[in-house]
Amino acid sequence: MILLPQLPLYVIAIICGLLAFLVTHLSMPRIIRKLEKADIVGKDLHKSWKPIVAEMGGFGILFGFIIGMFSGIYMHDILTFSLSIVLLVILLVGIIGIVDDLLVLSSKEKLFLLFLAGLPLIWVAPDNVGIVYLISIPIAVSIGSNLTNMLAGLNGIESGLGIISLASLTIACIILGKYDVTIISMSMLGALISFLYYNKYPAQIFPGDTGTLIIGATIVSIAFIGRVKLIALIVLMPNIIDAALKFYSAGVMERQQFKPTQVDDEGKLIRPETGFKSLIRWVIRRPITEKQAVRIIWAIGLMFGVLGIFVALTMPGVIGNQTLANFLQIKEMFYHI
Repeated sequence: MILLPQLPLYVIAIICGLLAFLVTHLSMPRIIRKLEKADIVGKDLHKSWKPIVAEMGGFGILFGFIIGMFSGIYMHDILTFSLSIVLLVILLVGIIGIVDDLLVLSSKEKLFLLFLAGLPLIWVAPDNVGIVYLISIPIAVSIGSNLTNMLAGLNGIESGLGIISLASLTIACIILGKYDVTIISMSMLGALISFLYYNKYPAQIFPGDTGTLIIGATIVSIAFIGRVKLIALIVLMPNIIDAALKFYSAGVMERQQFKPTQVDDEGKLIRPETGFKSLIRWVIRRPITEKQAVRIIWAIGLMFGVLGIFVALTMPGVIGNQTLANFLQIKEMFYHI
C-alpha cells in the first residue's frame, strides 16, 4: 500500500529522517533512565571525576532508524524488498552489538557474526555479478562495522563522525541521482543527529557497540546498493587510518588489553608513553581537552567528507578522463568475477 505515491524519493527520504530524529529524541530520556535503573552503566574514563554514564545508547539510534525505514517502505512499495533487506541487516548487526555489550565477544567471534549478518545483502546485488563480488559484500559489512566501532571512546566522537560520513554520503548520492538509498542514509542520519544531543560532551549516554556497529553497517549497505563504494571508502578514511595505526602498532588485540588514555589534573588527555597507536593518540600528541580532541577528529572526518562529495561531482564527466575511465573498466570486470 502506498501512502503518498505523488511524493518524490527525496521528500520521502526527508520525512524518514525527520521521523527517525523524533523517535530517537523522544525515546532517549526514557532509555537513559531504564539503563541506569538496570545498572547498564560505565565510567567515563576521560574525565578526572570519572562520572557514571548509561551505556548501550544504540537502542535509541536503532529505534529511530527502524521507524524511519518502515516509513520509507510504507511510502514507496517499489523499494520494499531492498529496504527490507537493509533493515534486516542493520537489525542483525544491532543484535550482535547488544550481545557484545552484555557478554563481550572476542574479535574473531564478532567478525564472524557480522559476516553472517551481512549475507542477506547478497539478495539485492546486481544480477550480473560474480561470486567474488557477492562474497565481498558480507566481508565489507563485517569490516565496515568494526571500523566505526574501533574509533570510539570520547564523548560524541562516534555519533559525530557517523553524522559527517552519512551527511557526505547522502549529498553524494543526491548529486549522482541515487535517491533510493537516501531513504537509508537519512533514516540513520536523523537518528544520529538526535542521539548526538545526549552523547556530546558531557555525555549522558554512550552508544555502545549496539550503536557503533550499525553506523558502519549502514554505510556499507548504502555503498553496495547505491554503487557508491569509492565514496563510502573515502568518508570512512578516518576510521580506516585509526584501524591501520592500531594494527600496525599492536596487531589484533582484545579490548581488555587496551591501556586507556590518561587524564591529568587539568582534565586534559595525555597519551600513555607505551601502548598502541591510534588516531586519537596521534591527535593528543600534546595534552588537550576531550572536546578539542573530538573537534579535531570531526574536522578530519569533514575533510574526507568534502573530498567524497567532490569525487561525486566529478563522476558525471569521468569518462572524459582516460585514467579514470580505465579504472572504471577494471572495476566493471571485478563485478563479473
